[in-house]
Amino acid sequence: MRISVAPKPVHCRCPVPSKWRAEVERVLLTDAQIARRVQTIAREIERDYHGREMVVVALLNGTVLFLADLIRHLSLPLRLDFMGVSSYGSGTTSGELVFTKELQLDVCRRDVLLVDDILDTGTTLSRVLPKLRALQPRRIKVCVLLDKPARRVAKVAADYVGFEIPDVFVVGYGLDYAEKYRNLPFVGVLKPAMYKL
Repeated sequence: MRISVAPKPVHCRCPVPSKWRAEVERVLLTDAQIARRVQTIAREIERDYHGREMVVVALLNGTVLFLADLIRHLSLPLRLDFMGVSSYGSGTTSGELVFTKELQLDVCRRDVLLVDDILDTGTTLSRVLPKLRALQPRRIKVCVLLDKPARRVAKVAADYVGFEIPDVFVVGYGLDYAEKYRNLPFVGVLKPAMYKL
C-alpha cells in the first residue's frame, strides 16, 4: 500500500537547454522539483523506519542519481547493496529480464528498501520482489522516483513514489535510452524521432 500520494508533474514551462533541444521535446520535471520531492520521500522513509537500520537495495543502472540524492537525506543507519537487472536492450519495449549482479549482503530478517528509477509495466519488480522475498527479509518496501501506471501489466505497486507521470518516454536523472541521456539533470520527454529510428 502506498505511504503517500505522489504528485503529478505540473506543466513545466522551463525551456529545454539548447544542447538538448534537438532530442528532448520538453522538460517534465526540473532538477529543483526533483530535489524537493526526494527530500520529502526521505522524511517519509525515516518516519516509517523509526530509526531502525535497513538495507537499501538499488537496481542498476538507472537508480544511481536518485539513490545518491535519496540516501544523502537519510540519517538512519543503513547498508547499501545493488542488484543488476536489465530488461531493455537498445529499444523501448521490455525484453527478457536478465540479472547481471546479485546481492552481496545478507538481508535475512532485515528491513529492506528496494529503490528503482521507474515503475512502468511492473515486469522488473514482479521478478525482483519474489527473488528478494526468498532471502527472507523482515519486510520489503519499494521506493521509485517515477510511477507510470498507464503501462502497468504486472500487479505491483510502490510504497514511496516521487512522481506519477503520464505515458511518455522519459530520459534524464539516471533514465536512459540506449544508455544515453542519464546525465541530464532534469527528467525530459524524449522526441519520438529519437527512438523510432
